[in-house]
Amino acid sequence: MPAFYHLSIWQRERGESLRKSKNPSSLHFLLLPFLKVSPILWAMASISDSSKQSLIPSFLYSSSPNSLSLDRILDANNHAIGALRSTTLDAPTLSSPPSIKTRTFMIASPNEPGRKIEMYSPQFYAACTVGGILSCGLTHTAVTPLDLVKCNMQIDPAKYKSISSGFGVLLKEQGVRGFFRGWVPTLLGYSAQGACKFGFYEFFKKYYSDLAGPEYFAKYKTLIYLAGSASAEVIADVALCPFEAVKVRVQTQPGFARGLSDGLPKFVKSEGALGLYKGIAPLWGRQIPYTMMKFASFETIVEMIYKYGIPTPKDQCSKSLQLGVSFAGGYIAGVFCAIVSHPADNLVSFLNNAKGATVGDAVKKLGLWGLFTRGLPLRIVMIGTLTGAQWGIYDAFKVFVGLPTTGGVAPAAAAATAATQLAKA
Repeated sequence: MPAFYHLSIWQRERGESLRKSKNPSSLHFLLLPFLKVSPILWAMASISDSSKQSLIPSFLYSSSPNSLSLDRILDANNHAIGALRSTTLDAPTLSSPPSIKTRTFMIASPNEPGRKIEMYSPQFYAACTVGGILSCGLTHTAVTPLDLVKCNMQIDPAKYKSISSGFGVLLKEQGVRGFFRGWVPTLLGYSAQGACKFGFYEFFKKYYSDLAGPEYFAKYKTLIYLAGSASAEVIADVALCPFEAVKVRVQTQPGFARGLSDGLPKFVKSEGALGLYKGIAPLWGRQIPYTMMKFASFETIVEMIYKYGIPTPKDQCSKSLQLGVSFAGGYIAGVFCAIVSHPADNLVSFLNNAKGATVGDAVKKLGLWGLFTRGLPLRIVMIGTLTGAQWGIYDAFKVFVGLPTTGGVAPAAAAATAATQLAKA
């Protein structure tokens, strides 16, 4: 006869005695619910370990020393019941599966680690894509006022002579709300770009690293960073280009439209659907060098900071320190990005503002010196802060989901070194 049947008979008898007791203690009342539900727990304990884990949520059982055992609490309050249960379990007439040796009902302690995302799995790339959306979408939207002044300085330098005067003109003509004109296409466009940029960068970096192998990755890792970021940006700019075209037109022509909802139909009606991609070549010319510099220089700078600036290995540093390194490396990389991509940025602004304009028209009007320098100081401040914040947000999200921060270690290089040492041995 099943073991829990004998126990249930005892529980009913014990329950009746507790109810009829003239001097019941508080412990008696605490035990009454247990006397009703323990046959169910006992039956569950008789099931195999695999069945038990399929019926009970995983966070309710654990072998951690910090866990709380329900049986220990009950046995500590009443040794008699504990002895009776032990006698019943050890009776030779009862047959039970080996899993009966583990009879405790465990509650996991709060400090037990959760499940982490496996590196280079589909979940890993999905997390990097979401991190890129947050990184680029939020930061570009936050600096919309700076971007607005920069675009107008590039298009109309006679009116917007400097950063301070540019803000003054905008405030006088359009008010405070004018500083955020075009924020919707900025948010949507750069969110789409960030998703493709960071997600595909992680994919192409792994893909090219596998093609090269550990030894060649250690020698040519900077080239792999450059190739991976360039490949990702080609895709990312296809997603960005239509939003960028509408954004520049809305920001530099105040009477054109209020935002994306009315600006996009007007733009398509005026330029045609293909007109949204009129600036794709200059956009690639601006963004591909920018992104190549952004990722390759960031990876190199962060690696140098951990190698020469911080005596502690990266995996032993606190997460706050690692995120600080990510921001610092991103800011320095952003300065180089701004300088490299600025001439193409002037071209994009000029072509998207003037209907039917060409690259030759832009060079003729702006001149070579103006092409490289007009609006550059403001763009250095904007892109430096932007890139630092992007890497900080991106790595913060990776840490949040249980992934390591970007840069600082080169697993393939370490594997190549180990393989070389083994070969020599």
